[in-house]
Amino acid sequence: MVEERDESESSDGLESRRDRYEAGKVIRRKVPRSRQAAWSLRRDRPDPLEILEDSDRSRVRQLLPIRYGRMALSAFAFLRGSANLMANDLAATPQTGLRVQLGGDAHLSNFGVFGTPEGNEVFDLNDFDETLPGPWEWDLKRLAVSLVVAGRCNGFSRERSRELALRAARSYRRTVNTYATMRYLDIWYSHLDPRHVPRPMARGARRVVERYARRATAHTPLHAFPKVVRRVDGRYRIRDQAPLIMRYSSEKEAEVFHALFDRYLATLSEERRMLLGRYHPVDVAQKVVGVGSVGTVCSIVLLMGDQDTNDPLFLQIKQALPSALERFAGTSHYSNHAQRVVVGQRLIQQASDLLLGWTTLRSRDFYVRQIWDVKFSADPASMGPKVLTGYGELCAAALARAHARTGDAACLSGYLGTKDVFDQAIATFAEAYAGQVAADYAEFLQAVKKGRIPARSDT
Repeated sequence: MVEERDESESSDGLESRRDRYEAGKVIRRKVPRSRQAAWSLRRDRPDPLEILEDSDRSRVRQLLPIRYGRMALSAFAFLRGSANLMANDLAATPQTGLRVQLGGDAHLSNFGVFGTPEGNEVFDLNDFDETLPGPWEWDLKRLAVSLVVAGRCNGFSRERSRELALRAARSYRRTVNTYATMRYLDIWYSHLDPRHVPRPMARGARRVVERYARRATAHTPLHAFPKVVRRVDGRYRIRDQAPLIMRYSSEKEAEVFHALFDRYLATLSEERRMLLGRYHPVDVAQKVVGVGSVGTVCSIVLLMGDQDTNDPLFLQIKQALPSALERFAGTSHYSNHAQRVVVGQRLIQQASDLLLGWTTLRSRDFYVRQIWDVKFSADPASMGPKVLTGYGELCAAALARAHARTGDAACLSGYLGTKDVFDQAIATFAEAYAGQVAADYAEFLQAVKKGRIPARSDT
């Protein structure tokens, strides 16, 4: 029989949960929670357009007009495409010194419903191109700002838009406080079931999440296959859908991916290599993805199982660039940026893609994952105030879970506390920085209008 004892005891040399909670409370003296509201424009702030252009130097130049065209659609789209600009600004905001594995680009559209290898559905973060260890505040502030910007784009009042950030911060704080009382293994195994939204946020989120969960179950290779693939001379070929999907202009270009593919296989466990070995690559094409990702080298690969069965598999091979956060949070200790993305995703997500892996080719790093495999992200532009409020709370809960997995939940809980001081501060910051986004977006549109930045529609 194991004898119970007060958890404040630490005869084994380990610091107790209570001690770490108190250590978090001590941090408030150095960084009061109310200071998290701080945002002011630095006199030495670089030109935002120069920051944007500098980050795009390593992208495919022919695709940049599409990237800028997508960013020009709204202030929210601009925010999505300018992670490096906000990283520059976040570096000057108050920090507690507590670090976690950051999602790195935790805006509202980078959350969604995903299928696990066991066939279940979870709600979690998505898109880890910027993932890196860093200050936990940066993820939450980016989420809160994206909520305010989305609210304003949707025509909500300033009070309603602020409420979105306030409720998200409260959801984050309460969820961290819950995880602070849990065993490490229980935190690791925990997940957000999209069909069982927690009650405090159920009214606004349940309806939209259930709707997107249903859509996610139909988002499979079998559903995508007839839309994306056609049969030519008895062979399956990916359809050209210029400029978003374009087949390679020569067989030589298409063959390059075979060397890349072999290196990727080496990063998978043996049983997953065996599974993938049952499929055979039959075609590959270039694909334009997202907003912030436009301009990175990206391909989709069609693989088929047995010829006499309808068994398609789609993989995405996407270039990984240095994280926008590295200049401010520290250089990744992974020399391969695709490995950084993959490891970060596995640390954060409750269940990552079964076939997630990485590789390198011609000094470029690539990660590989499935596409059209029971994934779906919500469109905030289609949400009313109540639904967006609930959805923001759910995103914040997912973010808190990710931070509890990779950081010290007890210490973070001690800092956050049980009152709404922190929540109000985050809402104030989000309001102020949303104004900065609007100003930067207006400057961006002027640059597009004057021809300094080339932008075109891809529709």
